[in-house]
Amino acid sequence: MDAIESRIKAIHDNLSHWMTSDVLKACLGMTDLTSLKPTDTRSGITRLVGKVNAFQERFPDYPLPASICVYPNFARTVKETLKVPGVDTTVVAGCFPASQSFLEVKVLESRMAVEDGADEVDIVLALNSFLDRDLSRCEAEIRAVREVTEGRILKVILETGALADGEMIREAAFLAMESGADFIKTSTGKMEPAATPFAAIVMCGCIKDYFEKTGRRIGFKPAGGISTAKDAAVYYAIAETILGEEWLTPKLLRFGASRVANSIISEIEKSSVTYF
Repeated sequence: MDAIESRIKAIHDNLSHWMTSDVLKACLGMTDLTSLKPTDTRSGITRLVGKVNAFQERFPDYPLPASICVYPNFARTVKETLKVPGVDTTVVAGCFPASQSFLEVKVLESRMAVEDGADEVDIVLALNSFLDRDLSRCEAEIRAVREVTEGRILKVILETGALADGEMIREAAFLAMESGADFIKTSTGKMEPAATPFAAIVMCGCIKDYFEKTGRRIGFKPAGGISTAKDAAVYYAIAETILGEEWLTPKLLRFGASRVANSIISEIEKSSVTYF
């Protein structure tokens, strides 16, 4: 059994250590509450934001999610509807999820989202260039989006399910970090496999190495297929055991999920809760 498989097994064997109410509440506070459906509407996003606004009236002992993540055309809807402090407006941009378009279009979409109030922008690594080994073009795309999102949090999605092995994940992670990413993110959730513990361990190892070399802390966001409290606990455990307690904050650890919030609350309450 190699080192990564051993680490995954050890976390699963000791998962009860992380399945506590304190850890799960922390995970909830690190969640980018996400709605990325083709059927999303302005009224639907408004209702979702309304639930966030009213959340602590019903669950006063729970933290709010870190952000609400939507398509870029809903950035203004979220920003204008949010009433509670401390919750960011996050968008997916750059022609998410395929990143298959002209660079000018990707940059324009990202810039318009920021102008409409986005605090955070998640883009997808240009796999068309990366898989063709045109790494300079890949870097240039991230830098171009970084320029128009300056002052906002930029997350770069590696789409690890499309990368052949750990070495390719590592290469993509360093490319994104060196090109200006504030976070590296596993997946769009639109293809399989999405987030995996294997990819998470490789990415967190890269973040650790990058910090040791540069002194710059990069955030980690597992996303795609994270639907249960146990899923969240596994990725929290990976971050804690590789990166340390400094990363256990919404500023450096996020979960991209549309269903995990309800599962976390249900696990803590020991009853089925469907709020979001």
